[in-house]
Amino acid sequence: MADSPALHPLAHPLVADGGPTGVLLLHGFTGSPASMAPWGRHLADRGFTVRVPRLPGHGTTWQELNRTRWDDWYAEADRTLSELRGRCEHVAVAGLSMGGALALRLAEQRPDDLDAVVLVNPAVTIADRRLAALPVVRHLVPSLAGIGNDIKKSGVEESGYDRTPLHALWSQTRLWADVRANLHKVSQPLLMFRSAEDHVVDPSSGRLILAGVSSAVAVEVVLTDSYHVATLDNDAERIWSESADFIARHTAGTTLEGDPAL
Repeated sequence: MADSPALHPLAHPLVADGGPTGVLLLHGFTGSPASMAPWGRHLADRGFTVRVPRLPGHGTTWQELNRTRWDDWYAEADRTLSELRGRCEHVAVAGLSMGGALALRLAEQRPDDLDAVVLVNPAVTIADRRLAALPVVRHLVPSLAGIGNDIKKSGVEESGYDRTPLHALWSQTRLWADVRANLHKVSQPLLMFRSAEDHVVDPSSGRLILAGVSSAVAVEVVLTDSYHVATLDNDAERIWSESADFIARHTAGTTLEGDPAL
């Protein structure tokens, strides 16, 4: 049996036990916990119990990711949510890019287990005609140029893959379709951060999400000084602090219809 590929030193999961409110943070496609760990540490410093899992196939090699599918990534998110629910009175989920799609699916499938949802540049579709060829191209070419490290702030690295594995990308589009079909099942308070300039995910995802969810509280915050990986960019501290406030408020049993949320 072949040895598993080495784990990137920044891709280790983050586990921080704190108070009775848990937060599950989910990274994006071809990324790793490195993009979420600073956010997670901020939340831990605020007293939350935090989990940042490494999704299967991530943090090692793009070839390993190409051998995984969306249900593998979702299974790890689901498992971690169950672990948090076993120790916390309240749980919120937050996701970046594809992690946002996984967060939404958890909200759809496990409404009684989640109290709030936070999204950062979530992906549930991409307006790129080239995706139409993906079912065929993925059998001809294993990967294309990478999509990672879309960060405005100089000197910051996402530590993701430099190639985009096409079997895994095709599977991600199946995840998107599943999530889009069930957006109406999302009823938890929702806070979405969206970068005004994003070179990976276009605004169509955000519009679909806000139009599709049933949440009485659904707030969009536009970030003006960050690109796609906003959790590591110039607006990161705003995301960290405002998400912490939002989660604290909506896990305290005081959610009101029409709450301005911020």
